[in-house]
Amino acid sequence: MKHCKRLLSLALGLAMLAGTLTGCGSKTAEPASSEPVTATDQTEFTIMGGQSALSPGYDNNEVLNALQEQAGIKITWNTMSDSLSEQVNIHIAGGDLPDAFMGVGFSNYDLSTYGEDGTFLDLTPYINAEVMPNLTAILDAHPDVRAAITMADGKIYGLPSGEQMGTAGIGKAEDYSIFSVPQFSMINKAWLDDLGLAVPTTLDELHTALKAFKDNDMSAKYYGNAAGSTIPMTTGFDQWCWGQNIFYAGFGFTNWINDVCNDLVLGSDGKVNFVCDDDNYRAAMTYFHDWYDEGLMDIEMFSQSDTQLMSKCQQGYVGVSTWWYIEELMGEYAKDYVFLPVLSGPDGTKNVTIRTGGATSSGQLSITSACKSPINLLKFFDLWYDGETVMQLQYGPIGVYFTSQDENGVWNSITEEEAQAKFGKGAGELKGTYEVAGPKLILSNYYNDNFHMEDRAVERLTDLYDYWMPQVDDTSTYPIDCVFTQEELDVIDRYKSDFENTVSENEGLWLKNGGPSDAEWEAYKSTLADNCGMNELLKVYQDAYDRYAAAK
Repeated sequence: MKHCKRLLSLALGLAMLAGTLTGCGSKTAEPASSEPVTATDQTEFTIMGGQSALSPGYDNNEVLNALQEQAGIKITWNTMSDSLSEQVNIHIAGGDLPDAFMGVGFSNYDLSTYGEDGTFLDLTPYINAEVMPNLTAILDAHPDVRAAITMADGKIYGLPSGEQMGTAGIGKAEDYSIFSVPQFSMINKAWLDDLGLAVPTTLDELHTALKAFKDNDMSAKYYGNAAGSTIPMTTGFDQWCWGQNIFYAGFGFTNWINDVCNDLVLGSDGKVNFVCDDDNYRAAMTYFHDWYDEGLMDIEMFSQSDTQLMSKCQQGYVGVSTWWYIEELMGEYAKDYVFLPVLSGPDGTKNVTIRTGGATSSGQLSITSACKSPINLLKFFDLWYDGETVMQLQYGPIGVYFTSQDENGVWNSITEEEAQAKFGKGAGELKGTYEVAGPKLILSNYYNDNFHMEDRAVERLTDLYDYWMPQVDDTSTYPIDCVFTQEELDVIDRYKSDFENTVSENEGLWLKNGGPSDAEWEAYKSTLADNCGMNELLKVYQDAYDRYAAAK
């Protein structure tokens, strides 16, 4: 076996294991020194943490054992898939600390709390080219990752983990997250050709096409479906990949469903803003209400599920919709559809607000004050920050999960058929057996340099890079990795839900019933400011972003 260069999606799996530990007590201790210390003779460590429900534990994990041998240490594992939060709470409250916690999923608040009271060590002094050369090189090349793991006090209490999936993973020069444009809009070009219409480039041209689809009952005319079955346009309302939001680009914004706060955008000047009280937002509501009132937008868009949407599309009823893949949404009718461009609005405006990528967490590995040789243990974890190693920690060893290489030396994962034949289990179950919880950071370029990503992701990233991103003028995006103080989290907790619900409820009402009158608009803005904490939220998000930018 090659010296342990052997595992992807544990970030998601760990979310199931992670418990918020903010409510538990902790021992009182003097804060750990930020000064570097030298290694002692400690080479045996105890680590407590999580594991996959399918994992037999880590004692006989060949990848971990090879890493321990390389680092010259031995680890006693105390891992579990059930009752993890409870057991971690008990150990912290009782002062019975392992040398490290791994795969627990501590929140930033947990990290700050346990860092400030000395339970967790500040790792900043150890993240250097001598102790952690792999991680140091990554942080130098990716300052956004460093910013994401730096707490408000400027210290680092946990190593980074996360899964980037971007266009660098398919060999592109620029790395755009697969989440950058959540909705790809598409139109039935066969219907357009039949009607002698070109693919629209503006919202007004799309309105003309939708009206023609409806007036000519194209589902019945072209596919022979029942009379009156045509649905000119159907989407969900504020849904992830199947919402209506991409069409708002004609008014200068796209208010994606966001992991930070709906309707929050970052300008190229570094200033944050909510689009939902802008005049362009009001104009969009009025404009699209006219479409809804004319029967061009599906009356069920506010209540239907993605399964219902897909059923309509795959029966040939629909002219325009949104999804990542034409083939998946449109089924046997897919050959008749093409992507729509980003459409200009009535005054020539078009602007797609780019969305941020997957989050970077620092809650998957923290070293405690019980550890006498942080350097020795961190040298072990630095080995994890290698592309071929982390692929094996995420999926399984070379020779088990990865069975062959292409002409460029990039690994191919085992097929479903191969897994069943060789191990008597599917590829997913095989992965669950070998995956390791912890600080696994998968960078986009690993998919290009070390192991292949799934074919559908390649397709989506190719469409994103070749078709959608050339239409984007400003790639500024608010990072979901910003670190908030406890006071800021209190403000978010107090206002965010009411703010988002107020915006969403009014947006739906205006699309259905007509854009707001002057009096309604002023009352709405006053409600956002006076009752929903809009200004307080803006200050929190601005302050957190400013710290994030400074940490980069």
